[in-house]
Amino acid sequence: MPSEMTTSWVMLMALGAFHGINPGMGWLFAVALGMQERRRGAVLRALVPLGAGHALAVAGAVAAALAIGVVIPIDWLRWPLAGALVSLGVLRFFPHRHPRWSGMRVSMQGLTIWSFLMATAHGAGLMVVSVFVGMSMAGEGGHTHYMAATGAGAGTALLATGLHAVGYLAMTAFIAVLVFEKLGVGMLRRAWINLDLVWAAALMATGTVTLLL
Repeated sequence: MPSEMTTSWVMLMALGAFHGINPGMGWLFAVALGMQERRRGAVLRALVPLGAGHALAVAGAVAAALAIGVVIPIDWLRWPLAGALVSLGVLRFFPHRHPRWSGMRVSMQGLTIWSFLMATAHGAGLMVVSVFVGMSMAGEGGHTHYMAATGAGAGTALLATGLHAVGYLAMTAFIAVLVFEKLGVGMLRRAWINLDLVWAAALMATGTVTLLL
């Protein structure tokens, strides 16, 4: 239904914006680069590889869903997808380490790889796949075989990735510039929210909703 598809598109952009709020997904790195070079241009320049890496992680997850849809009905993905999301959420409650770089001055290629790894480790792609699966089931009645063989499936996947990337980049750019020019990184100490717990709850909630599709 058109209304359901519109809701799904909005959800994808909102999910991208939610991912952009998390400092571990890139905006803090962009702010650090801007502070090192003492100019806004460095902050904005970092957005390109950050967005590319995030989009690649999401596209890889969606492409995997499309490939699996060649063999089995897409609705069968609900159970393993929900299990993976809930498991990632539970793991966020335990101490973990992020990959560390030897320095903040990394190449654009290195920043793209970092963004890709962060999005993958945080389960960003899986969260998008859950929405994509819901869209596919709504459009095909839950019995989609050989979905990847159709241009419509590939086109929908590309659009879904693009809309999510727009939401992510818009929020990342907004927060990075705001923190760099107005708030400063000291605001993280004054008004800090444990985003690991928020992210864990979001992963588990997404997994639960996936089962109810």
